Amino acid sequence: MTEETAPIVELAEWLQSPPGRYAAAWEQARIDEIVADVFGYHALQVGLVDWDLLDHNRIPYKIFASSEPLDPESAVRTRMCVLADPTALPFESQSIDLLVLPHVLECTADPHAVLREVERVLMPEGRVVISGFNPWSLWGARNTMPAMEAWLPIGPRAQVSVPRLKDWLKLLSFEVDPTQFGCFTPAVRSQKWLDRFEFMEVPGAKWWTICGNVYVVSAVKRVVGMRLVGAPWKRKRKRRAARAAAVVAQRTADK
Repeated sequence: MTEETAPIVELAEWLQSPPGRYAAAWEQARIDEIVADVFGYHALQVGLVDWDLLDHNRIPYKIFASSEPLDPESAVRTRMCVLADPTALPFESQSIDLLVLPHVLECTADPHAVLREVERVLMPEGRVVISGFNPWSLWGARNTMPAMEAWLPIGPRAQVSVPRLKDWLKLLSFEVDPTQFGCFTPAVRSQKWLDRFEFMEVPGAKWWTICGNVYVVSAVKRVVGMRLVGAPWKRKRKRRAARAAAVVAQRTADK
């Protein structure tokens, strides 16, 4: 009986193919732009640890967390890396300023549990950046066609749509930035055909943005403080009483 390959491992292998490199290059560019201006003390990338998505960030302490044992020859050996389940990260609550999740939600059995853990470890005003495959795209449609070889290493049921992801984040008190979509070519495997369909990028980004094959979602953790200020009519009543008292005091002084 052969051991089943973990989805995150299959994804890492797929990213070495022409369409995988095409998607990874787009994601790298978008995430580099987002993380460049995030400050703090601790940044964390969960999953795909051989792919450095924190390179353009200036936070001094960068940590990489993998759910799978590392290859002895992996480049990540030169960086600080821990072996951890994304639903149970070995970090204190409110200790991380920036957290990047490249396709992690699609490679876990409980994506909502991962987001709850993200909310736990992030500092107030901390930022999370999430990438994924868009099920409402040409690649997503190709991945659901019956009697055809799977296009993506992620099953159609594992894909998390952007509206669903935004709902989850808002329930966890995150403020979500506008989503970025990219990679508009059809599902082709060779670099030759990817180059031929490159003309679709400009009209795709302009006219059918939400159909991009890949998305990047960025959100900030908001913590709203509570302050008991009383009912508004009571505050108005107190202000009127204070003004009346001031008038009486002034008249008394004039006499």
